[in-house]
Amino acid sequence: MSLKRNIQDLRKRKIEAQKGGGDVAIEKQVAMGKLTARERILYILDENSFHEYDLFVEHLARDFDMDKKVLHGDGVITGTGTIYGLPVCIYAQDFTVAGGSLGLMHARKITKIMDHALKMRVPLIGINDSGGARIQEGVNSLAGYGEIFFRNTIASGVIPQISVILGPCAGGAVYSPALTDFVFVVENISKMFITGPNVIKTVLGEEISMEELGGAKVHCEISGNAHFYARSEQDCFEQIKKLIDYIPRNNTEKAQKKEPREPLKKYNIDNIVPSNPRYPYDIKDIIKSITDGSEFFEIMEMYAPNIVIGFGRLDGKTCGFVANQPKVLAGVLDCDSSDKAARFIRYCDSFNIPIITLEDMPGYLPGVDQEHMGVIRHGAKILYAYSEATVPKITVIIRKAYGGGYIAMNSRHLRADFVFAWPTAEIAVMGPEGAANIVFRKEIMEAEDPEAMRKQKIEEYKEKFANPFVAAAKGYVDQVIEPSETRSMLLHALDVSENKSVQMPRKKHGIPPF
Repeated sequence: MSLKRNIQDLRKRKIEAQKGGGDVAIEKQVAMGKLTARERILYILDENSFHEYDLFVEHLARDFDMDKKVLHGDGVITGTGTIYGLPVCIYAQDFTVAGGSLGLMHARKITKIMDHALKMRVPLIGINDSGGARIQEGVNSLAGYGEIFFRNTIASGVIPQISVILGPCAGGAVYSPALTDFVFVVENISKMFITGPNVIKTVLGEEISMEELGGAKVHCEISGNAHFYARSEQDCFEQIKKLIDYIPRNNTEKAQKKEPREPLKKYNIDNIVPSNPRYPYDIKDIIKSITDGSEFFEIMEMYAPNIVIGFGRLDGKTCGFVANQPKVLAGVLDCDSSDKAARFIRYCDSFNIPIITLEDMPGYLPGVDQEHMGVIRHGAKILYAYSEATVPKITVIIRKAYGGGYIAMNSRHLRADFVFAWPTAEIAVMGPEGAANIVFRKEIMEAEDPEAMRKQKIEEYKEKFANPFVAAAKGYVDQVIEPSETRSMLLHALDVSENKSVQMPRKKHGIPPF
């Protein structure tokens, strides 16, 4: 056969293989409001940057007449490309081919590109759209999932791993996204659950829709399994690109520096916090008054909103922000917010991203429900994460910093590198009102006017204890600053700590309070 005929044959085979499940299956995919696997990859990556591998891989199943079926690419597309010029590895399950079901060769294609990503130290993006394990392949399918989970774990903290749920992701398949760093979901398209509605109805007799069980909003608002919510696939892909732009390629590098910009003038830091400490405000306005261009890329916005996490830039450099949100539950720490913050802190520490903490909270959320849910164990996670982190750690205390919450939010005692406080900061074991009722109880009860005495003692307690100067006098606060000085102090602190180096005790690994 001549070279010309060989090339013609190759091109014909490529065209046939790239059809996936064929025209009818593709029409069904489009009718469900979904893009095809190949369209998804091309939309995420830079134009003309995608290079596909293992296009001609075939399944090895022979039982249940599988030997008579041709599954192009075995239901998954794998390859490499770039996002904003930076290389990434990517795979996308193709629902048009046997429902995107995972068989042995399907899994091997995924693990091959995972190994490639780890070896080349580049981010990995996985697009999930699958009916689950391929039943006809039996235990081989389960083995495939196990191999994927193992690689997710080994790559954790080495390369960024991003999961995109763009269809069903059920049963054992859900554990791969759960092991990755960030999970993206799309309204009305993403479905993620261990046990489907039919099984629940059979076993428990309960009627529940797929959306109610494991839809996009469920995992963004209730379970906390998803980090980013989008209303369309295209919006989701833009979110992924934005995330990639903020983070480094691997744990030996730092995120790319961008051109520095001043915050927008509409975010005047002097006018954001109310003079009355009982009044709430939006901590995101404080963040935007500090960051370059007032840009803030929030993560898990819908889950545990009493704490805010996300990325912003200072002097063009990516920073991770952890901030109490006074407008939600007064910014308290609870089980969910502790988990949310701790995980993000560990991500930043793994990928050389400095952590800036903005503190304004009255402590941990009290109550029987929280105690029974394990607030002690969950609350300890944030203490562990901050203590373990060796990247630059900077804290700004804006208002309340009470009790265990003061310690947990990156205090000097957990080895914060810099701690700044505004003049409005109240650093104490508990709030002035509660403290005065306990400390001056006898004097208040015996006074002719108990209420007047109570107010007097509250002010006395504030003067003696609930202010930043007591902590500053003991060296727990490095500097009491004016709000308008916050950005300049942070810029200086980041510059000074650029080459921070910490030697930790040699050990295999710690044992976090999981």
